Amino acid sequence: MSVAMPSTSQASTFKVAAIQMASGPNVAGNLSEARRLIARATEQGAKLVVLPEFFAIMGMTEQDKVVVREQEGTGPIQAFLSDAARQYKVWLIGGSIPLAASVPDKVLNSCLVFDDQGRQMARYDKIHLFNLSLGNESYDEAKTIEPGNKIVVVDSPFGRIGLAVCYDLRFPELFRAMKDVDMIVLPAAFTETTGKMHWEVLVRARAIENLAYVVASAQGGYHVNGRETHGNSMIVDPWGRVLDRLPRGSGVVIADINRTYQASLRASLPALEHRKISC
Repeated sequence: MSVAMPSTSQASTFKVAAIQMASGPNVAGNLSEARRLIARATEQGAKLVVLPEFFAIMGMTEQDKVVVREQEGTGPIQAFLSDAARQYKVWLIGGSIPLAASVPDKVLNSCLVFDDQGRQMARYDKIHLFNLSLGNESYDEAKTIEPGNKIVVVDSPFGRIGLAVCYDLRFPELFRAMKDVDMIVLPAAFTETTGKMHWEVLVRARAIENLAYVVASAQGGYHVNGRETHGNSMIVDPWGRVLDRLPRGSGVVIADINRTYQASLRASLPALEHRKISC
């Protein structure tokens, strides 16, 4: 497990935001829209902002993201994330971006975390790769994405944050292996086909199981490439209550995180202490 350096202090109550987009193939245009939404989130008091999966590019073909992949630590998408975090003085979780993989025709689907000084604090490479063949709809992420192999938890001023991306949501053992995180962030681009039946159920289940807040930031709407994503970005509390949601389109979902309330729930229902099987 990769763990960032611990913070010296933690806020008990603060606002977080999940940003929803309907990204297209133009990186510059997507970054401009992301900046606008980050600004809106911070105007509403957000101290931590989460962007959706592949917020910077949803290409016309699956190879488009390979063309714009970046080496870690350099490139316009990473520069944007660092600059925005520093400019707006927020912890910014960069949904996911395409980073160079060990083979030239694939990318790593990487979630990057920047602190409010613009410093990269963590990187998580998506472990579980989506594969669907249902009627006329089919996806096989393994053709262009190399899977990660490390669980990543970040110690931050807001508590322990577990990182996951989209299809990871279906694998509860990943979240158990994070070891008692306070918050789970889940950038995603769930399809409408699977999302309308499974998205909310799974997001709320992960919150309830782990008595953790879940900040799920999604792609939501129709994309230039013809794809439809489910949207419904939401923030869910440790009791499974949806605090805020956005069904479709670009926008900001925002809610208060209350870690005193979370501690009270964990004391009242100490399910995490009752586990008999360890991951």
